[in-house]
Amino acid sequence: MQIQVNTDNFIHGDARVVEVAELAVNADLDHLRDRLTRVEVHLKDQNADKHGPDHIRCTMEARPRGMDPLSAHHDAADISAALKGAAKKLRNRLSSEFGKADKHH
Repeated sequence: MQIQVNTDNFIHGDARVVEVAELAVNADLDHLRDRLTRVEVHLKDQNADKHGPDHIRCTMEARPRGMDPLSAHHDAADISAALKGAAKKLRNRLSSEFGKADKHH
């Protein structure tokens, strides 16, 4: 499973951000590693320099083998919370879709 991290102009996509993103993805999706080809992580500062509540949006898109991509997003006050929330939502969506697919086989 490849993990790709993308950031906007307001979030520095440095090594620490990539590391935190990979940890969040692996924490919630590692058990599905064999069923996913890639997970794309998109981090965006919704308010740029305004810094209101829940201004970081993390969108994660998973590419399951033999299925259409699935995505989830989460808004939070900081990058770590946005990553964790999106990963948890994506895990739940994937588990649901895999459960449906497994029932049909």
